[in-house]
Parts: sequence; C-alpha cells; structure tokens
Amino acid sequence: MKSIATPQYSIHFNSACYTEFNTYLQNSNFSKIFILVDSNTHNYCLPYFLSQVATTQELEIIEIEAGEINKTIDTCAGVWSTLSDGDADRKSLMVNLGGGVVTDLGGFVASTFKRGIAFINVPTSLLAMVDASVGGKTGVDLGVLKNQIGVINFSEMVLIDTNFLSTLPQNEMRSGLAEMLKHGLIQDEVYWNKMSDLSQSSLADLDNLIYESVIIKKNVVIQDPHEDGLRKTLNFGHTLGHAIESYFLSSEEKTSLLHGEAVAIGMILACYISNKLTGFPTEKLKSIRETLSKTYGKVEFDDQDYLQIIELLKFDKKNTHGNINFVLLEDIGIPKIDCKVSNALILESFNYYMT
Repeated sequence: MKSIATPQYSIHFNSACYTEFNTYLQNSNFSKIFILVDSNTHNYCLPYFLSQVATTQELEIIEIEAGEINKTIDTCAGVWSTLSDGDADRKSLMVNLGGGVVTDLGGFVASTFKRGIAFINVPTSLLAMVDASVGGKTGVDLGVLKNQIGVINFSEMVLIDTNFLSTLPQNEMRSGLAEMLKHGLIQDEVYWNKMSDLSQSSLADLDNLIYESVIIKKNVVIQDPHEDGLRKTLNFGHTLGHAIESYFLSSEEKTSLLHGEAVAIGMILACYISNKLTGFPTEKLKSIRETLSKTYGKVEFDDQDYLQIIELLKFDKKNTHGNINFVLLEDIGIPKIDCKVSNALILESFNYYMT
C-alpha cells in the first residue's frame, strides 16, 4: 500500500514501515533510542519489531502496565524518570509500540520531556491504527475522565503493520472496528456499507478498509488540525461514549467497557438524537442500531446509571461556555457539530437503546 503523506509526517504500511524506519534512523543522529511498550506488547509485539530494525545503536526498552487504568500522569512520571535516569536528551527518540494507551501516553511523554523530543508511533491494535496514532492527539486521563490532559503534537512518522493484528483478542478487534464504522457514518455512506457486513471479508479486504479509514481521518485532520471545527466530527458517538466508558471504569459493580464498545453505544444514542433534532432518516437509524447491536450486543442500564452518565457529560472536551456540544448527523456523511441536546432527549435515547 502506498504511504500516506500529511503536511507534518507520513504514514507507512506493512513492509514499507521498516524500510522507511531504517532509512530514517540511518539519516538521523539520535543520541538515544527508547522503545515504549506495555506488558502485552513487550511479550507479543516487541520481538518481531526488533527483528525488523536495522541499527547498531542500542535500543532501550521502557515498559508500562497495560490497560486504560494506567493511562495516568503517575505513569508518565515513571516514564519521565526512566528517560532521565537513562540520560535521554533533546536529541533522543521515543518509539511508541502499542495500542492507544501507549501511543497517546508515549506521545504526551515525548512532547513534554525536556520540552519535546522526537517520537514515532507504531500502533499494534486496530483502534490505534485507525484512530489513536493518527492526527497528533496525545494525552492521558484525569482519574476516570478520558483524555483531559494532553497536547496536539505530531509524530515523525506512523508505522502501520497489520501483522500485529494477529496478536489481538476479538474484543479488541471489535473495539477498533467501532472507529472505522464511525468514519463511514460521518464521511462516506459507501464506506459505511462496506463496513456494515464483514462476514465475507478477507485479510486483504481488512487491510484496504484500514487504509481507507486512515485516509478519512487524515483528510479531516489536515483541514482542521487543532479541532476548531471539522475535526470535531471525529467525536461522533464520543460525547456519550466517553461518559459511558468513564462511568463503567469507575463503577465497582460494572464490568469495564473497551473504548469502541462504549462508542458503539454512543453512536446508537447519537443517531436517535439526530433523528429527533436534525431529521436523520428513521430507516437508517434502525439499520445502524441493528448493525451495531449485532456486533456489540446490548449493555444493560438502569435509571441510576443514566443520571450519573449525564453528570459526566460536563467534562467533555467539546464543551464551551458551560454548554454540552454534541456531534449529530443530518444523514450518513453529513455531520453537524455543536448541537445542544436536552437531558430529557438523552434519557429518551437510552430508552430507545434498551428497547
């Protein structure tokens, strides 16, 4: 697959990843190279990655614990200290080998250590390949509140090797598919239709769909890198999705949801709200609910859950001047940003989801 160029960096795929990466190392003069992994990618991804790297320079490995619960400033402090103890300087390079937690946190650590060192993202999960590693967003959670602390800063390159997907459990694959489905809903009905039924798809088909998804996100980000307008559309399903994810993460009685599982719920809710506020077609609403429910099943909510999830909406990053701003759809591929939604309609959308 042809590499995708953006104004700030390039995204390389499969075998081209290592050709480009090794050439980059040869042409650079990094004082130190650090590879950030989590406890999963250390075991399942790092050996293969190292076998593809051609350099005589010593590569120093930094490992963090896996999981969203570890995407915190405390984890950053540990990585900053390890970099400092390892004599990292402003001419050092950090390679983030992992899913969205590693690429988000690693990008933030690199962007702030000594006011910024170079970093490269090597996403190993489907979610990170099509979303987290692309677009320059870095950051960590504040308690259970998603991505509250961070900066927008671009990596030197992104290396997407779909061989890493063979290491993923099915629920992690489904989590990544949610972001790809979102890309179809906000940008391209043809792409949505292709994503809606993957039962006959081959691995080559999946590679092509990942490539299309990356192009969709790239095209949005280059028009609006700092999320002043168009880039907000990438948050479709995330206003309620992030609140649901945070609530389930904080509740001792609930089983935590993966990001994509929560966003899938958020997209059904947002489509219902769109049907009521922006005229989104009823038949498409039904079809989307059927598609997402078939893939992700149904999560049970009660009245107490609704109230606490709505309370968490005030922390959404799209909010301005005390207003909670939703991304809705007028139709597939026609998003509308900065929509105000009443609590009553949010409750109504949950009732629709539960029927």
